[in-house]
Amino acid sequence: MAFGNVDWIALVAAFVASYAFSAAYYITLGKPWMAAIGKTEAEIKAGASPVAYVVAIIGHILIAYMLSVLMVSLAVGSIAGGVTMALSMWLAFVIPTMTINHRFQQSNWSHTIIDGAHWLGVFVIQAVVIGLVAS
Repeated sequence: MAFGNVDWIALVAAFVASYAFSAAYYITLGKPWMAAIGKTEAEIKAGASPVAYVVAIIGHILIAYMLSVLMVSLAVGSIAGGVTMALSMWLAFVIPTMTINHRFQQSNWSHTIIDGAHWLGVFVIQAVVIGLVAS
């Protein structure tokens, strides 16, 4: 697997697009998400830390990097192919892992649905951006 053939402009664009999506998504669904995790806005603000944002940035960059590497290595030359890959990765890795964790954490299903839809958006947006910019 060639790790050097990543289009870094596509990777940065994918990161920026998905991070902006994440911000808009959770601003829009902030109240339902807080209800799903059983916390108030005051509790969220009291526990706020820049560490969460650093972890989110690193996570988005890692996802964009791996999508880029896989799309190049597997010669995925179309946006549709990238979206198919993103959907497959989301369905095979993200949803099972998150669902297992949420069930053991005794989270509401609404928490899983809100977070799962978010990660679906992140993966698809990144695949589309990488496909557009890198092609």
